Amino acid sequence: MPAAGDKAPDFKEKDQDGNWVKLSDFRGSKLVLYFYPKDATPTCTTQACNLRDNYQQLLAKGYKVVGVSVDDEKSHQKFIAKHGLPFPLLADTEHRMVNAFGVWGEKKMYGRTFMGIFRTTFVIDEEGRICEVITKVKSKEHATQIAG
Repeated sequence: MPAAGDKAPDFKEKDQDGNWVKLSDFRGSKLVLYFYPKDATPTCTTQACNLRDNYQQLLAKGYKVVGVSVDDEKSHQKFIAKHGLPFPLLADTEHRMVNAFGVWGEKKMYGRTFMGIFRTTFVIDEEGRICEVITKVKSKEHATQIAG
């Protein structure tokens, strides 16, 4: 997993509408790139809605927000529509981003082992360097973790 001070891995992935989104699109802006396990699950919904509810404050502090999961574009469209999310969600169905950022791996829940996304947020500066990696995400207060 890349650490604070590292150059962020370059990426190019489609958003919920099929538009390509690249790291270079955010040059000159701060980027909150958050990886979450699955659309429409309770904790992921809480996290997304916390970012939605604090979106204007994040924008005012110069942050752009982009979510990433391995769900497809159609799933992202439903998730955005149902919860009024104002930021794009990238459909990393080929696992390129989750692997590049080191957030895909073996997880355990309810005695079951499976592969999935480790809920992680990367705060990336205007030059494409990682300022902060948040691995202990508090879904109900995630925006505060990012922008204090």
